[in-house]
Amino acid sequence: MSKDPLFELSGVTRVYGEGEAMVRALDGVDLQVFEGDFLALMGPSGSGKSTCLNVIGCLDEPTDGSYLFQGVEVSELSSNQLALLRRNYLGFVFQGYNLLARTTALENVELPLIYRGMGAAERRKRALASLAEVGLADRANHAPNELSGGQQQRVAIARALVSDPRLLLADEPTGNLDSKMSHEIMRLLATLNKDRGITILMVTHEPEMAEYCDATVRFLDGRVINSGGLS
Repeated sequence: MSKDPLFELSGVTRVYGEGEAMVRALDGVDLQVFEGDFLALMGPSGSGKSTCLNVIGCLDEPTDGSYLFQGVEVSELSSNQLALLRRNYLGFVFQGYNLLARTTALENVELPLIYRGMGAAERRKRALASLAEVGLADRANHAPNELSGGQQQRVAIARALVSDPRLLLADEPTGNLDSKMSHEIMRLLATLNKDRGITILMVTHEPEMAEYCDATVRFLDGRVINSGGLS
């Protein structure tokens, strides 16, 4: 029995600039992603993979084409509806961690719940549970500068997970880490995918990290040229 995709891109383009300065960052991308997928987006610098991730995360808008999230055309959503989509369905992990320097790990993880208007007690409970899930319950009151790079990235993952997203978008999550820490983060992501069923899209330049994923989507010149492992 076929199932509907979590989201679908059809003929998506993203163009920046005009005339001779025009850059076609995405050039007719078609992609279907289903619940529980764990995909690596790969390709050389400038191939469109991060632009694609930004479009999927509603951080950028397509110039043309269709983006359906759970069957809803994203281009037809208001700015408030887009904010709700990002807040309630999407989680983000970046190469640079993006933690607030003068706050604790716990306070960083609580931040998305503050935007939801959640009460302090429930917020703290959920943030502590999220830190425990990534193995950092004992570092809850540490500031980012008291944590290793791998620990900071786990805090960032805990922050992304605290809102129970349907889709986790990770842009070079191991890019600032050494080999040992990179494999720790990838094992964590693989566990979250298998045990919690979270759909994960990860941009990476590293084939060794992509091996943790179920399939690889390869980009070149703004186009998907191969979707190895996808049905």
